[in-house]
Amino acid sequence: MNAFNPAMHRFGDVTVRLSVELGRTDMPLKDVLSLAEGSVVPLDRLTDELLDVTANGRVVARGEVVAQDGRFALRIVSLVGDEDASPSRMHAQAGGPADAPARASSAESLDTPA
Repeated sequence: MNAFNPAMHRFGDVTVRLSVELGRTDMPLKDVLSLAEGSVVPLDRLTDELLDVTANGRVVARGEVVAQDGRFALRIVSLVGDEDASPSRMHAQAGGPADAPARASSAESLDTPA
């Protein structure tokens, strides 16, 4: 919460669902249909790249996965302002045009109430 803006304190009890996306990929439908246990799907992120934290589809921070008490957690590394949100990282949730390849959502969510 923004400690410098007292007007924001009235919204402090509003719950927001945060999601963390590991990555995405585009795959032909035939490859999606052939996925099975043990299949490996390469994603568009490098292993040392920070992950996007989104609230209502908007990137609000970037962080790294850590382990805490035997569970996945996220350490926030940087906060993102509107001017920093990269359009290339902001993917539409719905599918693209009819002739676009099928999108295999390889995103994992760490859903955390704020």
